[in-house]
Amino acid sequence: MPHVKSLYPPIPDPPVFNFYEWLTGYDAANNPSDFTLFIDGLTGQKRGKREFFKRVADCATAFLATSDDGGLEITKKPGEMVGIFSENSLEYPTIVFSLLKLAVPFALLPAYSFPTELASLMKLSGITRLFISPTLLSVALKAAQEADFPRDKIYVLQGSIRDMRSLDDMIQNVRVKGTPSASARAVSQDHLAYLSFSSGTTGLPKAVMISHKNLYYSTMQPVVYLSELAKSSTAAARGPQANYICLASMPYYHVAAFHFCMLRCFMPPSTMIILPRWDMEKVLELVGRYRVTHLGSVPSMTVQLISSPKFYEADFSSVISYSTGAAHLPLEHRKKVLTRLPNVKALASIYGMTECSVVGLQIPLPGLFPGRFSDEALSSMTGILPPGVEARIVREDGSDADFDEVGELYLRGGNVTLGYWGNQEATKETFLPDSWLRTGDRFTVDRNGAFFYVDRLKDTLKISGVQVSPLEIEETLLRHPDKLIADATVAGVPGERFSDEKVPRAWVVLSDAGRRRGTAAVIAALHEWSHTQMPRHKALRGGIEVIDQIPKSPSGKVLRRVLQEKYEKDSKASPHVPAKL
Repeated sequence: MPHVKSLYPPIPDPPVFNFYEWLTGYDAANNPSDFTLFIDGLTGQKRGKREFFKRVADCATAFLATSDDGGLEITKKPGEMVGIFSENSLEYPTIVFSLLKLAVPFALLPAYSFPTELASLMKLSGITRLFISPTLLSVALKAAQEADFPRDKIYVLQGSIRDMRSLDDMIQNVRVKGTPSASARAVSQDHLAYLSFSSGTTGLPKAVMISHKNLYYSTMQPVVYLSELAKSSTAAARGPQANYICLASMPYYHVAAFHFCMLRCFMPPSTMIILPRWDMEKVLELVGRYRVTHLGSVPSMTVQLISSPKFYEADFSSVISYSTGAAHLPLEHRKKVLTRLPNVKALASIYGMTECSVVGLQIPLPGLFPGRFSDEALSSMTGILPPGVEARIVREDGSDADFDEVGELYLRGGNVTLGYWGNQEATKETFLPDSWLRTGDRFTVDRNGAFFYVDRLKDTLKISGVQVSPLEIEETLLRHPDKLIADATVAGVPGERFSDEKVPRAWVVLSDAGRRRGTAAVIAALHEWSHTQMPRHKALRGGIEVIDQIPKSPSGKVLRRVLQEKYEKDSKASPHVPAKL
């Protein structure tokens, strides 16, 4: 099979390599001079575009100013790396855009880290300064002590903490003194913009290096989408569109929120309502209050929504787009979402990973490529290649797979990142010399360019010499006609026939209907259903277990290893307990 190219026009080479300089130039040429850019979802405080860029300029000036002028002199010595350890806030975009302007690298530290985890990430990334939110002070101080990090290099991002300098203090200082504004710093195309940490579902997190060039290519993707959409008859029929109203409820340290709820606020002009953290009830309230047009989530958030009675009472009449990414969302869950969103024809499903900046595959926007994809393909595909990206599907022996044949997805393009910070071995395994990125996920692709997710390469089981996808079994269980379960995951556990063989075991969360029927009856019904829907080698010989919640990372990825380790520990403790429940 030849390399699959994007169906979209190519992305032109960037005119400049400081991403901030390019972005502000694009904004000035294409967007209104002012509009409401950010709203604090808890307080209602608004920040317009003009005010925001003025604050960014003053923040960059404060970072650049000398210590005699109350500044940080952040570019005086090479090797600065600024850590951001905060919940979502109005000042999170301020510091990000300021550092991009100065081309000073930063690290997006997960806000839900425990002290030991944070200390490990601080040492891994080599941060030299740390900005925190007041609610995370205790964790930050414990981590700093463990990492031997100086307390006087810790600052407050938003709000105030006694005896600690804040970002607002620095901004107000340069405003009072009238310090000349800092200019954007010119850099090479591969200059490091920031570090973002992989989820760590298969081991310790790795720090992915994203360059200014990567940011340009990933942010140009929606520009191409909108340009192509403007040419379509669908766009002409809709007429001019108002600004997008979006919710930033996913954490900014996560690649999806960082791009879609911050960097892409200008493609097209959008108003972002910022919540410090995910709060389902608050999200439903704000959707109605601000007439939100675009909702984004990860699968764990979606499952929580569709499992709540309040989801079926809320007003979603303003919502025209619902996107989901970070992990696979089963088809049954997609259907449940669409039943409550009358103005959304299809979910904006996104397959992405930090190693390709954000998007690897995405469902085409309605109105694009008319007649190319059937309704069935649009409802079941993972997506097509975004602008500027090409792909291969690769067999286990390294040869290219044919159309509709399962293999590992390789990606190549300007959005593929530089590698892993301080980890050459992992970089060589994932980022190949000819610029191909190994995703570690298995897909098929049809002749129209539609890609279909199969499973995670490391999750695939081999039973009696045949590959078995846990995802296929999960979706079979979720399709039970009586809707007995709200969530499910499948992973391999030690079998009884061979010491090195693993057999499928399911962990399920009961729905209201399942709880009424009872655990034993649900397990029996699921076994009976699976026997009628799948061949024998895919049978759940490892059993079915009912649990309260599927363990997932903050980004929504299922932590199968947590369940597998618990199962193996329990089995060793009670070796005579039968595996099949």
